Amino acid sequence: MIQMLFGEEHIRRYVETDGAEGHDWEGTTTLLLTTTGRKTGKQRTTPLIYQKNGDDYLVVASKGGADEPPLWFLNLQAHPEVGVQVLGDKFTAHARTATPEEKPALWRQMAATWPAYDDYQTKTSREIPVVVLERV
Repeated sequence: MIQMLFGEEHIRRYVETDGAEGHDWEGTTTLLLTTTGRKTGKQRTTPLIYQKNGDDYLVVASKGGADEPPLWFLNLQAHPEVGVQVLGDKFTAHARTATPEEKPALWRQMAATWPAYDDYQTKTSREIPVVVLERV
């Protein structure tokens, strides 16, 4: 039986297996994003659905359509240099919010991977950002 990974267990197994467990998730793929806490300065790691876009990686700051953004997004706004792990590849990236010109195409790409993103956007008046992770 395959255990559905989530939260801390997802992170632990992903790290221990270089993504052999945790990269493929619910019919899509995840990476690990490590941000620096804007208040605490502590490192925080979050598994997120991603897609490649050229040399960059895309993630969505949806928080399931909540009115407030996820904490990892607030952290990267304060400290845009982040750690990323995709399978066994670990690297530093610069995180930025997609520009208004970029966002429509990037949103379509992410919603094609995880259709619930479109539903999440209908739940909130907050414009849900697409984040571009550019390898440094």
